Amino acid sequence: MRVLITGGAGFIGAHLTRALLARGDSVAILDNLSTGNFNNIREFTPHPNFAFAVDDLSNALVLDRLASSADAIVHLAAAVGVFVVVERPTETIETNVLGTHAVLAAARRYRCRTLIASTSEVYGKGIKVPFSEDDDIVLGPSIRSRWCYAASKLLDEFLGLAAYREFELPVTVVRFFNTVGPGQTGRYGMVVPRFVRQALHHEPITVYGDGEQSRCFCHVHDTVRALLALLEQPQQTAGEVFNIGSNHEVTINQLAATVIERTDSASTIQHVPYSEAYAPGFEDMRRRVPDTTKIGKAVGWQAQKSLEQIIDDVVRHEAEGAGA
Repeated sequence: MRVLITGGAGFIGAHLTRALLARGDSVAILDNLSTGNFNNIREFTPHPNFAFAVDDLSNALVLDRLASSADAIVHLAAAVGVFVVVERPTETIETNVLGTHAVLAAARRYRCRTLIASTSEVYGKGIKVPFSEDDDIVLGPSIRSRWCYAASKLLDEFLGLAAYREFELPVTVVRFFNTVGPGQTGRYGMVVPRFVRQALHHEPITVYGDGEQSRCFCHVHDTVRALLALLEQPQQTAGEVFNIGSNHEVTINQLAATVIERTDSASTIQHVPYSEAYAPGFEDMRRRVPDTTKIGKAVGWQAQKSLEQIIDDVVRHEAEGAGA
């Protein structure tokens, strides 16, 4: 299979590239390196089945050339991190929506199998837990820029599913629930690598809010397994939305305590109000738990790695000095 990965120099893209090349597929990456890092993919550059272009999705000629040689497109390129969303909402909306529009236009020209990466953020203020793919969506008001990310990714989903219904393009949408693992940067607010780095330096672990908000963390290796399984089953999964995540729910306070335990750190937990960490009036999702029944039935997938395994892998990576 020849696969084009947009945003492929990012965390998930690099792990997916490694898995595809290992099984004999060809991979081309398009990434403008605004949040991706060339060091994530440097090891692949000598590979005969690997190609890389530094450019934006807005460059129609480059995108068209890469899509014309692809059997499938995995669209991972997006605005990254809560800080970016809060501080640069215009960039967030344009990057997500216009980028997805461009990818789908190219995919339609060459009939590419397409996976569109979405996010658990689209569930917004929903209180029906765990979240199922067909649940109603409740977002916050437009005066809170924090919700522009969820709204733009939801529009990405609508665009992808519209292409499936109107043009029979084999599109599948995946909603990631806190994918983490070795190689992830904490630069854009990702909580696990940030906590691990603070713990390894015996610094206070900064927990935003009261820390009783809960999340489910999925190892990137499990996420990659899900993507590969979905790529291989277009007949069963095209035109559908799938949650990808772990079902193990943990509060952020519990996460911080576990990181301290696994690193044998002298760190303490320090709570920082949302208004100081982000902006006045910032709103957060209290719980974020996926129902993964649908993907389990479709391709037999479920998350396998525990939270402790995830933390240990991140700790090992950071301790080796390989963190971004």
